[in-house]
Amino acid sequence: MADHQYSLAELAELLSVKYVGDAELVISGLATLANAGAGQLSFLANPKYKKALATTRAEAVIVAADMEGVGPANRLISDNPYLTYAKASQLFAASSLPQTGIHPSAVISPSASIDPSAYIGANVTIAEHAVIGAATVINAGCVIGNNTVLGEACLLHANVSLYHDVSLGNRVIVHSNTVIGSDGFGFAPSPDRDQGGWVKIAQLGGVVVGDDVEIGAGCTIDRGALDDTRIGDRVILDNQIQIAHNVELGVNTAIAGCVAIAGSTKVGKNCTIAGGAAITGHLTIADSVHITAFTLVTKSIAKAGTYSSGTPMQENRIWRRNAVRFSQLDEIAKRLSDLENKVD
Repeated sequence: MADHQYSLAELAELLSVKYVGDAELVISGLATLANAGAGQLSFLANPKYKKALATTRAEAVIVAADMEGVGPANRLISDNPYLTYAKASQLFAASSLPQTGIHPSAVISPSASIDPSAYIGANVTIAEHAVIGAATVINAGCVIGNNTVLGEACLLHANVSLYHDVSLGNRVIVHSNTVIGSDGFGFAPSPDRDQGGWVKIAQLGGVVVGDDVEIGAGCTIDRGALDDTRIGDRVILDNQIQIAHNVELGVNTAIAGCVAIAGSTKVGKNCTIAGGAAITGHLTIADSVHITAFTLVTKSIAKAGTYSSGTPMQENRIWRRNAVRFSQLDEIAKRLSDLENKVD
């Protein structure tokens, strides 16, 4: 039997939308239009999949009000089908009973403070003066450093490492193998490079993460050199992202996988940074800036909008010719300037 079952009318009430069709129809799962079957709900958010409505075997679909006469008779009518699908996915997500208590293999400093409603999993280490808030879940193998504070209802998946002096707000989710609070890349060159090499700059700041933040797997967020690295409320980070020391991310900013942001850069609120992009250090990015995939940002952005760099994919033979021409641009520009001067 499915873990979650709802009637069509119950779903409409829970999702704050209208329904059309059999109010008592039982829905027990969520699937794509192509793969849905008996007892399952699907959705149409992208118009290019409209044809799939005619052939889907879903019992019901989430659609916009203007989608009439095609597909299943049972529908949830939404002004924003994708948002409604997102909320529905949470209703059908696999879940376990709330966990509380401390696994006997956990190693916890006597000076740590752990709320009785929290759960501490196997082989977790919690260092001195750490604070774990109510209903927070720390799964197996996590390490919590000295003076680190986790707010209420946080979820740390297995093998997360939080160094000392890290602060997580409420309802923060951190996925496996992420490291928060590692040293920033700070070194001063020795006058005698051959003998002295590099002198490490001690990283004395911390990391402050706001409320309702989600951080993907394999991310690294470095601690500040003097001031703190700061991640604003409702920021979402994909997997394998590097956030350097003293970076600040504004509220509601979303960053896709494999992005790297160098030290002391400030990113505004409501920004999106697509996969593989890189931002150099000591820059300021305005609010509502959208940076497309693999863009290299080397100067501050003062105005909201969409920004891109890089060369889209081409056939190799065409790319090779264009690469040669790119190396000739300076010479061509000089020749063009000379011609313009002669014409003048």
